[in-house]
Amino acid sequence: MRLVEVLYIVLIGAAAGWIAGQAIKGRGFGFVGNLVVGILGAVIGGMLVPFLGFKTTSLLGQLIQATIGALVLLFLLGFVFGKKRRRK
Repeated sequence: MRLVEVLYIVLIGAAAGWIAGQAIKGRGFGFVGNLVVGILGAVIGGMLVPFLGFKTTSLLGQLIQATIGALVLLFLLGFVFGKKRRRK
């Protein structure tokens, strides 16, 4: 893998993680947290988006795909590990 490809993955992952953090949490998770969320989101989005019948070929499409995956990841983590709500 060339250095340019690694930088591309890092930038897309960080941007997707930051966007998802803004949408779900209202703020980001810091650079490393955004990067991890974004890269895992890209993997999830890479499986989910083609399953829905879409194909991404552009930089914007890949960013959207990674962001969708990161949103799904954060939603699932919040659902599983979220605070228990008290019932009255």
